[in-house]
Amino acid sequence: MSKYLKSGLILAAALSITAPAFADKFGLGRTALPEEIKAWDLEVSPDGKGLPVGSGDAIDGEEIFAGKCASCHGDFAEGIDNWPKLAGGADTLDHEDPLKTVGSYWPYLSTTFDYVKRSMPFGDAGTLTDDETYAIVAYILYSNDMIEDDFVLSNETFFDVEMPNAEGFIVDDRATTEYPKWTGEPCMENCKDEVKVTMRAMVLDVTPDQGAEASTATEEPAQEEPTTETTETAVEETPVVAALDEEMVKKGKKVFKKCKACHKIGDGAKNGTGPMLNGIVGSAAGAVEGFKYSKAMAEAGASGLIWTPEELTAFLTKPKKYMKKTKMSFNGFKKEKDLAAIVEYLKSVEK
Repeated sequence: MSKYLKSGLILAAALSITAPAFADKFGLGRTALPEEIKAWDLEVSPDGKGLPVGSGDAIDGEEIFAGKCASCHGDFAEGIDNWPKLAGGADTLDHEDPLKTVGSYWPYLSTTFDYVKRSMPFGDAGTLTDDETYAIVAYILYSNDMIEDDFVLSNETFFDVEMPNAEGFIVDDRATTEYPKWTGEPCMENCKDEVKVTMRAMVLDVTPDQGAEASTATEEPAQEEPTTETTETAVEETPVVAALDEEMVKKGKKVFKKCKACHKIGDGAKNGTGPMLNGIVGSAAGAVEGFKYSKAMAEAGASGLIWTPEELTAFLTKPKKYMKKTKMSFNGFKKEKDLAAIVEYLKSVEK
């Protein structure tokens, strides 16, 4: 018998003797302490059970979001590339291609808190404090126009927030209403002789193009809208700026936090992702030196578009609707008071 075989038999015999002692345990680690389990086993229920004590508002949440979330979800929760959009989509659930976000689709705010706390930031999950989580969730709500920026979200005010789609879900009763139809023997009677493609999956575009028959449901492409209606009636002279409303200026400075990720303003302001905005009110569109504008914006400026308060208000309401192919990624201000405040603030900053 070789020495290797002999050694193997001895080891096997030893393991057979000790195996029962390690049948249930491997002698590694220790029993987790209750406080360790509690720290790991987070679960926030729709009724608020499991919510930790803490608080945060959208003002602080914006800064945290910019540092920990914006690289995937965008500075305004609008999503980047294929990463999820967290804001927008209001009244789209009955559309052919609905946008499902926290503001349009999610029925429980507890789901948002639980998911952010448990799974975010991507690649660094579990590092957010309770206060940071409350602040981030508050910023997401603010981005969906569901709260004011100074609303303090906490375990005590959590259910002061009304989720738009809270009543949009029903109890899953498929086990009793549908499952029985899928079980048992199939009838296999009155089947069609031939199967044909009669509709086209337009949203996902997954049906192969097989000629006219396969594209019977294809809609006519929408007519392209003019680049902008404002260029034809552009103001030729800079209007006289009325006296400033100082209270509105203060509010506008606060609202400008939504813009500062791309635009700089004030002393020493320089171009960034967007042009610096000193003296923008009353100036020609696309005229900030050193910034590379979109072709649409450059052409609008060359045609005489002046950024009057009225034109700025129209643009900031829905930039991409106002001017097709603009590089502006911001979806626009939805509240009239925010629009009025931001324009008043921009009026206050001279070149």
